[in-house]
Amino acid sequence: MTDTPAAAPAGVDPVALTARLIQCPSVTPEDGGALTLLSDLLSEAGFECTHIERGGIANLFARWGEKGHARSFGFNGHTDVVPVGDAAAWTHAPFSGEVHEGELWGRGAQDMKSGVAAFAAAAVDFVRDTPPDGAVVLAITGDEEGDATDGTVALLDWMRENGETLSHCIVGEPTSPDSMGQMMKIGRRGSMTAWFTATGVQGHSAYPHRAKNPLPAMARLIDRLASATLDEGTDHFDASTLAVVQFDTGNTATNVIPAQCRAAVNIRFNDTHTGAELSQWLRREAQDVSRMFDITIDTEVKISGESFLTPPGELSDLIGKAVAAETGVTPDLSTTGGTSDARFVKDLCPVVEFGLVGNRMHQVDERVPVEQITQLKAIYARILRDYFA
Repeated sequence: MTDTPAAAPAGVDPVALTARLIQCPSVTPEDGGALTLLSDLLSEAGFECTHIERGGIANLFARWGEKGHARSFGFNGHTDVVPVGDAAAWTHAPFSGEVHEGELWGRGAQDMKSGVAAFAAAAVDFVRDTPPDGAVVLAITGDEEGDATDGTVALLDWMRENGETLSHCIVGEPTSPDSMGQMMKIGRRGSMTAWFTATGVQGHSAYPHRAKNPLPAMARLIDRLASATLDEGTDHFDASTLAVVQFDTGNTATNVIPAQCRAAVNIRFNDTHTGAELSQWLRREAQDVSRMFDITIDTEVKISGESFLTPPGELSDLIGKAVAAETGVTPDLSTTGGTSDARFVKDLCPVVEFGLVGNRMHQVDERVPVEQITQLKAIYARILRDYFA
């Protein structure tokens, strides 16, 4: 049986808005009506809304206030979600948005339709009740869970082309591991993947001298990379890591030396490095092993994002005080976790991530306590009031 939601708080109810967003089946790259729902809400409150589509991806830019104002506070988030997996395994239908036993259920409940609902509700109430001297901007994408090439990047490209700006921004991703208010992200590690293809000469395993086996060469290369110490960490970052994620020949026979072997590594790196420098290191290592074994090794590298840091200061202090006032908890300043769209926003303005607890992201039965959604709206509302005070 579904609970009856508690009485709605003053202004826009973020729990009801989250439920309506969850009911939009917006698995990347589908929008499912989520951005239209938000656009209608924001337009009614006086926001100028622009739908920006690129590469089949829907995005929304909404601004209240003067274009290009020196004090333009922004929120960034996404309405796209990952696939639900086995829908039959869910306790409540993944796009139902049901409230049961004090929790709101559905795909995107934590990641991150609740965050979008909370900052949209806070922004609407804020500009209606206390119109600020400045601008409030919401940049919402439908391509965070996908390749992320036509989402926030497209929004930022459009902003630059049209003279839109931000002075500071919060990305509303879930940031706390276990409890509300526990952590904010003031930076992120960089991320990159390298694929290696070692090519030799196929032959009979009984006559190895007639073949050129790429496997020992690849094993040596991967061992060298996995054994390397990239750094010891920095003031705000843990040590960089390299993980071996693939090693394969596709060879099902035991009497054949294969002609090719493939492997891949993923590196999460701190501000000691750049993606370009690490790419050069990977290629040098591959070339060295290639010469050692007389085996051709081709290297392909993709840099998903560079490491960045928003130094502790005005923005993190603003968020920390608001979180402490609403939760009684002072959040830790962290750079842990994977990548987020903050890696793009940081090229435009200082950016910090703060949102809900993320302990059920991407899982079957994803859900969030409704009190956390209401609390998050209150935090975002306090941030807006304090920023424009």
